[in-house]
Amino acid sequence: MNFVEELKWRGMIHDIMPGTEEQFEKEITSAYIGFDPTADSLHIGSLVQIMILVHLQRCEHKPFALVGGATGMVGDPSGKSKERNLLDEKTLNHNVKSVQKQLEHFLDFNCRANSAEVVNNYDWFKEFNFLDFIRDVGKHMSVNYMMAKDSVKSRLETGMSFTEFSYQLVQGYDFYWLWKNKNCKVQLGGSDQWGNIVTGTELVRRKGGGKVFAVTTPLIKKADGGKFGKTESGNVWLDKTKTSPYKFYQFWLNSTDDDAKNYIKIFTLLSQTEIEKLITEHDETPHLRILQKVIAEEVTLRVHSKEDLGMAIKASSILFGKSTSDNLKSLDEENFLSVFEGVPQFEMNKADLRLGILDILAEKTKIFASKGEARRMIKSNAVSINKEKITEDVQLTENDLLNGKYILAQKGKKNYFLIIIS
Repeated sequence: MNFVEELKWRGMIHDIMPGTEEQFEKEITSAYIGFDPTADSLHIGSLVQIMILVHLQRCEHKPFALVGGATGMVGDPSGKSKERNLLDEKTLNHNVKSVQKQLEHFLDFNCRANSAEVVNNYDWFKEFNFLDFIRDVGKHMSVNYMMAKDSVKSRLETGMSFTEFSYQLVQGYDFYWLWKNKNCKVQLGGSDQWGNIVTGTELVRRKGGGKVFAVTTPLIKKADGGKFGKTESGNVWLDKTKTSPYKFYQFWLNSTDDDAKNYIKIFTLLSQTEIEKLITEHDETPHLRILQKVIAEEVTLRVHSKEDLGMAIKASSILFGKSTSDNLKSLDEENFLSVFEGVPQFEMNKADLRLGILDILAEKTKIFASKGEARRMIKSNAVSINKEKITEDVQLTENDLLNGKYILAQKGKKNYFLIIIS
């Protein structure tokens, strides 16, 4: 499998340095991507770069994932309109460990010649004092060269600290160190990183007399021009404690048709033949949302697990399909609360379960304005408790509690209410 050709048909190449493709064809080649630990989880924007490393390894080349324990202290100005807040050492170390653990989930670390490696640039910067750095590294780059970079020019009017100005040199040294110590010959990254990456290739040339290469990927935008990976509630994280598997699954499921045709190439490992077949099937029956379902399943399975995917599908069926009380009871608390986030909530004591259902629905919770309204809706078969239709004489018990403390009431087809039992 040809790595560059694979990226090209998937639409995952923005810039590529001359000679890069020939380098990959010549021999097993080591390449790296850097991840700054600005949070204790990567998000789906980072997933683009992760998939690049996955493709690299599948094409029998060697991937390095660099976690920026040192560069995270500086902050990358690329694509930023203002300076980032600097993290304290404790927070940064926590983030580094968390991000490293996530990266290890996607790559094979036991396949001999092209086994993946995770490196932390703090390991080679921690003994590097300032005077040594500006003498041994800084002398190879002119201020004029560094100021010509878009990441710098775009900030000249608003201002940029020396800390951020130095970032490209620090990142450039990463490339030099990996080239010298790990025989790493290619740096990969998003198109906003082109300036930083080129600085690295130039540093390798000037300081070490070596020749290295660069590939960048397009920054993904939605078909409507909106920012990829953002929802009303913020980032879509890879850590399921920050974004539940249900919400993660729903993000992909809710993609537009145009976006789905793009995402299925970037975020899955399906072959060109398989993808073209799916797109044809989708276009013939768009209402079935074939692409969205395949993407949601493939990506959720890759990022989380088979169990999490099953839970997400089950959770989705509760609101958007036919589901049973058993489906509801099988959801863990995290996914259950994700599904019903934002629905009206009422609190009730466990002792109140002994009351009649009309008292609970009309007096204790105010789901209905009166007992009379509740009675009429029950008689018309329009009221459910935990996804099961009820009669007026139903008696709730502790056995009806979901995850030991919730009851789900439903009025009509779409009106849900969460009763929390204390």
